[in-house]
Amino acid sequence: MDEIKRECTRRRFLVTMSAASAALIVDPFSSWAWLSDDEKKVAKTFGIDTHNHIDVPLLSSELPGPEIDLIGQMKNSGLSAIVMTFAVDYQKLTEQGQAYDRFLNGLTAMDSALEHNKMKRSLNLSDLKSAHQKKTPTVIQSVEGAHFLEGKIDRLKVAYDRGLRHLTLLHDNDASVPLGDIFTNSPKWGGLTAFGAQVIKECERLGILVDLSHCDNNTINGALKVMTKPFIISHTGLNTRLGDKEFMAKMMKPRLISKDQAKIVADAGGVIGIWTHLADTPTAFADNIKAMVDIVGIDHVAIGTDTKMTPAYRSPNDKWEQPKERPGQNKDDNNFNKDDKPKGNENKKQCGDTTNNVWGGEKQCFYFTVVEALLKAGYTEKEIGKIGGGNYLRIFDEVTKGY
Repeated sequence: MDEIKRECTRRRFLVTMSAASAALIVDPFSSWAWLSDDEKKVAKTFGIDTHNHIDVPLLSSELPGPEIDLIGQMKNSGLSAIVMTFAVDYQKLTEQGQAYDRFLNGLTAMDSALEHNKMKRSLNLSDLKSAHQKKTPTVIQSVEGAHFLEGKIDRLKVAYDRGLRHLTLLHDNDASVPLGDIFTNSPKWGGLTAFGAQVIKECERLGILVDLSHCDNNTINGALKVMTKPFIISHTGLNTRLGDKEFMAKMMKPRLISKDQAKIVADAGGVIGIWTHLADTPTAFADNIKAMVDIVGIDHVAIGTDTKMTPAYRSPNDKWEQPKERPGQNKDDNNFNKDDKPKGNENKKQCGDTTNNVWGGEKQCFYFTVVEALLKAGYTEKEIGKIGGGNYLRIFDEVTKGY
């Protein structure tokens, strides 16, 4: 683990902002010894994971939660920023007010984690630039699912004032006041609901980027009718890229997007984040990115891993179990015995199942590995800049500018 950490640390990014392209261009790959001379001419880019879970306690009795090395993991990863998210519906919501309490407790726990790591949330592009000038990783606050609203639109302003700038409209379970149909459930709301449309409009008014992940096609298309600003589907992949594991392919297919629907999203100005699920190697991940780029174009693709930058949090009183129909956020989330002791890859057992170990056995950490794979796939400096973070920066700036 120490060898991996030293190698990752040596390869940290030193970045400066290119205002014209919203992609970050930095020194050549002088220290990336494993690259060829031709590849070294390609500059490093601003890396953003558009959907990364940071596990925190959601009960007030467990605040502030364990100390996590968020800044260390991010520096090792090579990522400049993550969209830091959490969800309140993993355990069943049984009473009114419960979702809101979990949401506020989650934000409070994240406040403490950021303070411990001497980090701040980025609320706009200016904040992202400032973090880069200080060579400090940063986060964009998100929540996966608007369950916390419980039909009360004014809570969006409360969330905004607490730093929320990226809202995933839906998650695995319906909110108490539904917003739309979830792609893994049987349709029952006819797509986007009236309250869902109201939430989208209020997000645009406040300056919060809307994420349509977990929405079925009818909900997405309904959202496009009311949207006036860019949006994202932060974590998915093409439904033609199912990998070679039959069980995973069957489980994940409802969460993937078709070529036709991806074109609809891109034509409406949306960006699609490609996750690491169904890609067992960096090369396979680059191939999945390329498959999406070939369909929607280079300006509409991003990276959204749906992994965890820091280790999973387990409440002392938590009886939650990973739903059988849903994979773990990271590949080993389902690889625990009844005593919560990890099995399998010894490297992961030592280092933790985090974004930096998503493929296991890689000598370099996450974003360095991705850039290397994209270089080998034939992408140029400008193209990697767009996929790696520039496309997200563009739409995030359009939504948050002036707020």
